[in-house]
Amino acid sequence: MSYETTVAGLGIQRTGTDATSTAKLGQRSLGQEDFLALMTAQMKNQDPFKPVDNTQMVAQMAQFSSLAGITEMSTTMKAIADKLGASTPADALSWVGKTVLTEGVTAYPRSDGGVTGAVELDGDASAVDLTIKDAAGTVVRQVAMGAQGKGAVGYDWDGTTDSGAPAGSGPFTITAKATGTDGKAVAARNLVWAPVTSVTLTDGQPVLNVTGVGHIAPSAIRQAA
Repeated sequence: MSYETTVAGLGIQRTGTDATSTAKLGQRSLGQEDFLALMTAQMKNQDPFKPVDNTQMVAQMAQFSSLAGITEMSTTMKAIADKLGASTPADALSWVGKTVLTEGVTAYPRSDGGVTGAVELDGDASAVDLTIKDAAGTVVRQVAMGAQGKGAVGYDWDGTTDSGAPAGSGPFTITAKATGTDGKAVAARNLVWAPVTSVTLTDGQPVLNVTGVGHIAPSAIRQAA
Protein backbone atom coordinates (compact mmCIF):
# COMPACT_ATOMS: atom_id res chain seq x y z
CA MET A 1 0.00 0.00 0.00
CA SER A 2 1.56 3.30 -1.07
CA TYR A 3 1.31 6.50 0.93
CA GLU A 4 -0.41 8.41 -1.90
CA THR A 5 -3.00 5.65 -2.53
CA THR A 6 -3.95 5.44 1.13
CA VAL A 7 -4.28 9.20 1.48
CA ALA A 8 -6.39 9.48 -1.65
CA GLY A 9 -8.64 6.62 -0.52
CA LEU A 10 -9.38 8.47 2.70
CA GLY A 11 -10.25 11.65 0.87
CA ILE A 12 -7.47 13.60 2.54
CA GLN A 13 -6.06 16.48 0.53
CA ARG A 14 -2.24 16.72 0.69
CA THR A 15 -1.53 20.44 0.69
CA GLY A 16 1.26 20.70 3.28
CA THR A 17 4.39 22.59 2.24
CA ASP A 18 6.38 22.43 5.46
CA ALA A 19 9.58 20.41 5.79
CA THR A 20 7.72 17.35 7.13
CA SER A 21 5.19 17.34 4.31
CA THR A 22 7.86 17.87 1.70
CA ALA A 23 9.90 15.00 3.08
CA LYS A 24 6.87 12.72 2.64
CA LEU A 25 6.76 13.37 -1.11
CA GLY A 26 9.48 10.80 -1.79
CA GLN A 27 8.16 8.22 0.66
CA ARG A 28 6.75 5.10 -0.99
CA SER A 29 5.55 3.12 2.04
CA LEU A 30 3.79 3.75 5.36
CA GLY A 31 5.62 3.85 8.64
CA GLN A 32 4.12 3.30 12.08
CA GLU A 33 3.58 7.02 12.72
CA ASP A 34 2.02 7.50 9.26
CA PHE A 35 -0.37 4.59 9.82
CA LEU A 36 -1.57 5.98 13.14
CA ALA A 37 -1.96 9.51 11.72
CA LEU A 38 -4.00 8.26 8.76
CA MET A 39 -6.27 6.11 10.92
CA THR A 40 -6.88 9.07 13.24
CA ALA A 41 -7.62 11.32 10.24
CA GLN A 42 -10.01 8.72 8.88
CA MET A 43 -11.97 8.70 12.12
CA LYS A 44 -12.08 12.51 12.29
CA ASN A 45 -13.25 12.87 8.69
CA GLN A 46 -15.77 10.03 8.54
CA ASP A 47 -19.40 10.74 7.70
CA PRO A 48 -21.31 10.58 11.00
CA PHE A 49 -24.27 9.05 9.11
CA LYS A 50 -21.99 6.42 7.52
CA PRO A 51 -19.37 5.57 10.10
CA VAL A 52 -16.51 3.25 9.31
CA ASP A 53 -17.51 -0.39 9.45
CA ASN A 54 -16.45 -2.06 12.70
CA THR A 55 -14.93 -4.99 10.83
CA GLN A 56 -12.81 -2.64 8.73
CA MET A 57 -11.69 -0.71 11.82
CA VAL A 58 -10.72 -3.93 13.62
CA ALA A 59 -8.74 -5.02 10.56
CA GLN A 60 -6.88 -1.70 10.52
CA MET A 61 -6.14 -1.97 14.23
CA ALA A 62 -4.79 -5.48 13.66
CA GLN A 63 -2.55 -4.15 10.90
CA PHE A 64 -1.29 -1.42 13.19
CA SER A 65 -0.63 -3.89 16.01
CA SER A 66 1.26 -6.17 13.61
CA LEU A 67 3.35 -3.26 12.35
CA ALA A 68 4.18 -2.14 15.89
CA GLY A 69 5.14 -5.69 16.85
CA ILE A 70 7.43 -6.12 13.85
CA THR A 71 9.11 -2.76 14.55
CA GLU A 72 9.68 -3.65 18.21
CA MET A 73 11.02 -7.10 17.28
CA SER A 74 13.40 -5.57 14.73
CA THR A 75 14.74 -3.15 17.37
CA THR A 76 15.20 -5.97 19.86
CA MET A 77 17.00 -8.19 17.34
CA LYS A 78 19.35 -5.33 16.44
CA ALA A 79 20.17 -4.78 20.11
CA ILE A 80 20.93 -8.50 20.51
CA ALA A 81 23.14 -8.48 17.40
CA ASP A 82 25.03 -5.41 18.65
CA LYS A 83 25.56 -7.11 22.01
CA LEU A 84 26.86 -10.32 20.43
CA GLY A 85 29.21 -8.36 18.15
CA ALA A 86 30.62 -6.20 20.94
CA SER A 87 33.72 -6.98 22.93
CA THR A 88 33.10 -6.89 26.67
CA PRO A 89 35.77 -6.27 29.33
CA ALA A 90 35.55 -9.96 30.22
CA ASP A 91 36.22 -10.90 26.59
CA ALA A 92 39.14 -8.48 26.41
CA LEU A 93 40.71 -9.90 29.57
CA SER A 94 41.09 -13.25 27.81
CA TRP A 95 43.70 -11.62 25.53
CA VAL A 96 46.06 -10.77 28.41
CA GLY A 97 49.16 -12.95 28.27
CA LYS A 98 48.63 -13.88 24.64
CA THR A 99 50.82 -12.84 21.72
CA VAL A 100 48.86 -11.19 18.92
CA LEU A 101 49.52 -10.15 15.35
CA THR A 102 48.51 -6.56 14.76
CA GLU A 103 49.55 -3.45 12.83
CA GLY A 104 52.77 -1.90 14.13
CA VAL A 105 56.36 -1.04 13.30
CA THR A 106 58.16 -1.89 16.54
CA ALA A 107 59.29 -5.51 16.77
CA TYR A 108 61.12 -7.35 19.55
CA PRO A 109 63.30 -10.30 18.52
CA ARG A 110 62.92 -13.87 19.67
CA SER A 111 65.52 -15.49 21.91
CA ASP A 112 67.47 -16.58 18.80
CA GLY A 113 67.48 -12.99 17.49
CA GLY A 114 64.97 -13.46 14.68
CA VAL A 115 61.73 -11.61 14.03
CA THR A 116 58.52 -13.02 12.55
CA GLY A 117 55.91 -10.71 11.08
CA ALA A 118 53.78 -10.04 8.04
CA VAL A 119 52.99 -7.39 5.45
CA GLU A 120 49.34 -6.61 4.75
CA LEU A 121 48.74 -5.49 1.15
CA ASP A 122 45.65 -3.74 -0.15
CA GLY A 123 46.38 -4.96 -3.69
CA ASP A 124 48.69 -7.11 -5.79
CA ALA A 125 52.29 -5.89 -5.80
CA SER A 126 55.14 -6.51 -8.21
CA ALA A 127 57.65 -5.72 -5.46
CA VAL A 128 57.49 -5.66 -1.66
CA ASP A 129 60.47 -4.36 0.32
CA LEU A 130 61.18 -4.28 4.05
CA THR A 131 63.44 -1.79 5.78
CA ILE A 132 64.66 -2.80 9.24
CA LYS A 133 66.29 -0.30 11.61
CA ASP A 134 67.86 -0.85 15.01
CA ALA A 135 67.08 1.06 18.21
CA ALA A 136 69.40 3.90 17.12
CA GLY A 137 67.56 4.34 13.83
CA THR A 138 70.32 2.83 11.68
CA VAL A 139 69.27 0.62 8.77
CA VAL A 140 70.58 -2.88 9.49
CA ARG A 141 68.78 -4.93 6.88
CA GLN A 142 66.76 -4.46 3.69
CA VAL A 143 64.70 -7.41 2.53
CA ALA A 144 63.25 -7.80 -0.97
CA MET A 145 60.17 -10.03 -0.79
CA GLY A 146 59.48 -9.88 -4.53
CA ALA A 147 56.02 -9.97 -6.11
CA GLN A 148 53.16 -10.72 -3.72
CA GLY A 149 49.40 -10.97 -3.96
CA LYS A 150 46.82 -8.97 -2.08
CA GLY A 151 46.43 -9.88 1.58
CA ALA A 152 48.82 -10.77 4.41
CA VAL A 153 52.24 -12.13 3.48
CA GLY A 154 54.38 -13.58 6.26
CA TYR A 155 58.12 -13.17 6.68
CA ASP A 156 60.80 -14.46 9.07
CA TRP A 157 63.93 -12.35 9.46
CA ASP A 158 66.93 -14.19 10.95
CA GLY A 159 68.11 -11.19 12.96
CA THR A 160 71.29 -10.51 10.97
CA THR A 161 72.43 -7.43 9.10
CA ASP A 162 73.04 -7.19 5.35
CA SER A 163 76.65 -8.25 6.05
CA GLY A 164 75.53 -11.30 8.06
CA ALA A 165 76.46 -9.98 11.51
CA PRO A 166 74.00 -10.10 14.47
CA ALA A 167 71.78 -7.02 14.37
CA GLY A 168 71.48 -6.75 18.16
CA SER A 169 68.77 -7.15 20.74
CA GLY A 170 66.39 -4.52 19.36
CA PRO A 171 63.77 -3.32 19.48
CA PHE A 172 63.67 -2.96 15.70
CA THR A 173 61.60 -0.69 13.51
CA ILE A 174 60.24 -2.44 10.44
CA THR A 175 58.50 -0.62 7.60
CA ALA A 176 57.09 -2.03 4.38
CA LYS A 177 56.88 -0.54 0.90
CA ALA A 178 54.97 -2.08 -2.00
CA THR A 179 54.79 -1.17 -5.69
CA GLY A 180 52.14 -2.30 -8.15
CA THR A 181 52.61 -3.48 -11.72
CA ASP A 182 51.70 0.01 -12.89
CA GLY A 183 54.58 1.50 -10.92
CA LYS A 184 52.27 3.12 -8.37
CA ALA A 185 52.46 2.55 -4.63
CA VAL A 186 50.28 -0.14 -3.09
CA ALA A 187 49.09 0.48 0.46
CA ALA A 188 51.10 -1.78 2.76
CA ARG A 189 51.08 -2.19 6.54
CA ASN A 190 53.62 -4.02 8.64
CA LEU A 191 52.18 -6.48 11.14
CA VAL A 192 54.10 -7.48 14.25
CA TRP A 193 53.73 -10.17 16.89
CA ALA A 194 53.60 -8.67 20.37
CA PRO A 195 52.27 -9.64 23.82
CA VAL A 196 49.12 -8.19 25.38
CA THR A 197 50.07 -6.97 28.85
CA SER A 198 46.83 -5.48 30.19
CA VAL A 199 43.37 -4.13 29.43
CA THR A 200 41.96 -0.69 30.13
CA LEU A 201 38.56 0.89 29.58
CA THR A 202 38.27 3.98 27.40
CA ASP A 203 34.79 5.53 27.18
CA GLY A 204 33.40 2.22 28.38
CA GLN A 205 35.14 0.22 25.64
CA PRO A 206 37.95 -2.28 26.36
CA VAL A 207 41.38 -1.38 24.95
CA LEU A 208 44.34 -3.75 24.85
CA ASN A 209 47.82 -2.59 25.84
CA VAL A 210 50.32 -4.26 23.48
CA THR A 211 54.10 -4.09 24.01
CA GLY A 212 55.79 -1.91 21.39
CA VAL A 213 52.47 -1.07 19.73
CA GLY A 214 50.45 0.77 22.35
CA HIS A 215 46.69 0.76 22.76
CA ILE A 216 44.57 -1.15 20.25
CA ALA A 217 40.98 -2.32 20.01
CA PRO A 218 40.39 -6.10 20.13
CA SER A 219 39.09 -5.85 16.55
CA ALA A 220 42.59 -4.80 15.39
CA ILE A 221 43.96 -8.27 16.11
CA ARG A 222 44.64 -10.36 13.00
CA GLN A 223 45.82 -13.53 14.73
CA ALA A 224 46.67 -14.73 18.21
CA ALA A 225 48.99 -17.35 19.66
